[in-house]
Amino acid sequence: MSIKAIAKPARTLLSPNDHALILIDHQSQMAFNTKSIDITILRTNVAILAQAAKAFKVPTIITTISKDTFAGPLFSEITDAFPNAEVADRTTSNGWEDEDLIRRVNAVGRDRLVMCGLWTSVCCNGPVLSALEQGYEVYVVTDACGDCTIEAHERAVERMIQAGARPMTSLGYLLELQRDWARLETYDLTVGIAKQYGGPFGVGLQYAKAMFQSHVDKA
Repeated sequence: MSIKAIAKPARTLLSPNDHALILIDHQSQMAFNTKSIDITILRTNVAILAQAAKAFKVPTIITTISKDTFAGPLFSEITDAFPNAEVADRTTSNGWEDEDLIRRVNAVGRDRLVMCGLWTSVCCNGPVLSALEQGYEVYVVTDACGDCTIEAHERAVERMIQAGARPMTSLGYLLELQRDWARLETYDLTVGIAKQYGGPFGVGLQYAKAMFQSHVDKA
């Protein structure tokens, strides 16, 4: 008996209303010794995530570690997107052990979480493994994470995947939320974020629009 295809998305694909985003410790001090990814690329990827979550109204939890005494301020890419956000500052390297952060997770009430942070092997790894053990479905945006070495980052990602986490990228996250270019209510927002932060893909969008407009003007 042959299988009949159905025009519907996989259950594991993300949509704006089925998850929460947790941004963990994207702070100055944590970035100083991040060597597994270029810091400019990392900040760009974090900007894509923050702007996507804002555009699609995804519940977003922002957490820092010892902001005033150790790790310093958040990336401006996050505060630009969420200037009035209540940030959960904590002392535990594993945010999942912090009562305030857990209160916010429970208040959002989503069983599916998307996480990323600095460093991958510590402040991201701890909450991901802890949430998975408690039954949450967890996605990790690996290119919005970073660590002291490539080895540390890669081993942490492997460990999280082995525990059941699903890896993805920042641009993939944005495009997965849009998923259908006929969704006109978020089309301009998605294209705008991609053009500003999406690297070659964004440049391609700018080029295509310019060339199309040029042909229209000459017609």
